[in-house]
Amino acid sequence: MLSTPLAAPPASGVLYLHGFNSGYGSPKAVLMRAACAVLALPCETPQLSHRPLAALQQAKALLQGLGERPLLVGSSMGGFLVTCLAERHDLRAVLINPAVRPARLVSEWVGEAFVNEHTGERFTIETAHRQELDALTPQRVTPERYLLLLGSADETLDPADAFALYRGARTVLHPGGDHVFRALETYLPAILAHGGHDLPPERVSCRQG
Repeated sequence: MLSTPLAAPPASGVLYLHGFNSGYGSPKAVLMRAACAVLALPCETPQLSHRPLAALQQAKALLQGLGERPLLVGSSMGGFLVTCLAERHDLRAVLINPAVRPARLVSEWVGEAFVNEHTGERFTIETAHRQELDALTPQRVTPERYLLLLGSADETLDPADAFALYRGARTVLHPGGDHVFRALETYLPAILAHGGHDLPPERVSCRQG
């Protein structure tokens, strides 16, 4: 059922946004590029800034190059940023264990230092991170534009929070799925179907680490 394309015109491209302190080389980003390559579908999986506003501006700048109606896909903090873009630009989106109240989450990290394993960048969470997330948070969401992929055993975010915020969205709760959502490869046909594309099963063979 989840692999049945929507009635809307097929997505003109795919924009995937990674989660906090992740990157272009993450397993999910690699899988999205591979899936889009099978369909010859334009795909962007940018390395995002750790600053929320800068990351959103980076993502927005890529939309025009993906055609009139791109499909947005985001994981964790990337799911929050995708929600911001989807609501502002009236686009379909797929959210993988999305961050629902990121400002509250980040407030617990203020003063904490991080190293991005994909880029080697070192940074410290500041009050400005929380303030930017607060300012970016949409006042409301439109559930029918989303497909939610939630892991029932997410050790970082409570899937009940996402289920409540996006109530009414098409939702998959993967039994035992963790925050990384290692079963993503299985759901690639459903993700692309949400954008109106038919991805043949077992055509993408990348392995997640």
